[in-house]
Amino acid sequence: MFSKACEYGIKATIYIAVKSMRQERVSLKEIAEEVDSPVAFTAKILQSLAKNGIIDSHKGPTGGFQIEESKIDTIKLHDIVHAIDGDKIFSGCGLGLEQCDARQPCPVHDKFVGIRDNLKIMLQNTSLYELATGLEIGLTHLKR
Repeated sequence: MFSKACEYGIKATIYIAVKSMRQERVSLKEIAEEVDSPVAFTAKILQSLAKNGIIDSHKGPTGGFQIEESKIDTIKLHDIVHAIDGDKIFSGCGLGLEQCDARQPCPVHDKFVGIRDNLKIMLQNTSLYELATGLEIGLTHLKR
């Protein structure tokens, strides 16, 4: 459903949030290792997240990535998805067809519109805090 970059971005953001709630910054290498993603690919993802104000990047010997603790509850899963994948998940065809809209619907268009609307609501209502605390108490695992 989400791109591989988006999946890694969600995992990375959750990991950074968990560490930030402990007042810790994390390195690119540590994040890439934790989410099982190549370092260069992870760097591009983190750059998008920082550019969109989801995470903060600090340079230097005490640098790394973190999220202001006060922002963790206000960041929604939708913000992360939008920063990496944009809004294409909410507008594209469910079957991946180029010519699909209300005037020329694919066979699943009407069914997929409802699913897409429910997905958007879930993403807009799920906070990073909820995901990070789920990880903290063992309900969520970043690695397979």
